[in-house]
Amino acid sequence: MKAPVFIIKKLPAAGMAIFPFILLKSARFKNDKEIINHEKIHLRQQLELLIVPFYILYFLLYLINLIRYKKHYLAYKNIAFEREAYRHEHNLNYLKQRNWYAWLKEFGSIKKTDTQ
Repeated sequence: MKAPVFIIKKLPAAGMAIFPFILLKSARFKNDKEIINHEKIHLRQQLELLIVPFYILYFLLYLINLIRYKKHYLAYKNIAFEREAYRHEHNLNYLKQRNWYAWLKEFGSIKKTDTQ
């Protein structure tokens, strides 16, 4: 999947996927294969949910997690979509072997390091 990449210097994160684009905070991230892979995983998730429902579900999961964990970082890291993307960002072949709706496996799994 070849996604158009744009540099947005005021982006609040290193990278962000807004279908069909990958947004990066700095041009130096264009060569970071793991950040690009992470964002491509999000693009695939967005396609699975027909784009708009992805954003609605992402926001709802974040709000639920914010109530549950009471910290932005923990709420964000425990969104099922983020858990899948972080878990597999190092595997550059992941999208070739990934099953549809793989992010569903991330519900209910919390790593000890995510609660600190």
